[in-house]
Amino acid sequence: MSFGKNLQFLRRLRGNMTQEDLAEKMNISRQTVSKWELDTVQPEMDKAIELCRLFNCTLDNLFRDDMAACGEAYTHLRVEVVPAFRYIKHTVISDDPEGDAIDRVFSIARACGVDAPRVIGWDFPHVSQEQINVFNMHGYEAAWILPEGVVPPDREIYEQAAHKYAAIHIEKPFENPFVTIPNAYKTLMEYMRVNGLEHTKKDVIPCFETDGENMDVYIACK
Repeated sequence: MSFGKNLQFLRRLRGNMTQEDLAEKMNISRQTVSKWELDTVQPEMDKAIELCRLFNCTLDNLFRDDMAACGEAYTHLRVEVVPAFRYIKHTVISDDPEGDAIDRVFSIARACGVDAPRVIGWDFPHVSQEQINVFNMHGYEAAWILPEGVVPPDREIYEQAAHKYAAIHIEKPFENPFVTIPNAYKTLMEYMRVNGLEHTKKDVIPCFETDGENMDVYIACK
């Protein structure tokens, strides 16, 4: 863990705040910020508390956590309004639910004449402990965002209004998916906390991932 690396990480989460910007907010010199980030000196307690207020974190976060450890693989942290969309979804509980659900959604799209569907997905939480512990099964829902005018037969169509999401981009997430993807959610939650954004589950898909070689993760905000 490193206070200096944590401070650099927090600046990045706060809209890539520069050392000069931070120095101005803290009423100190840029050289002092640089020394903090090089770990040659540490802030006095009053300045440490001021940093915690600024970045909405605790002293433990700042001095004891390794906040930057999961941040290097991710880019394009942002807040965006996802436009309204219509979608169908397919739920699978199996030992490979993500692959099974996405494959099924792709087959539905191809049957409707769409060869390159826009697919998103999220974990399906309603799985019993027996299914998880005994049969190593998990749940996943994949959804096809429908193009204008497309109505798949015999499928319930859902609608979502435009909504604000915090989002993050991951390059090549499947090279180490059980580390990279969970850490993307962790980094995104840190970004939301630092920027005073609250997660919401009301009337929207609370979080989802885009399908593809690269991935974007979205978390709904109030």
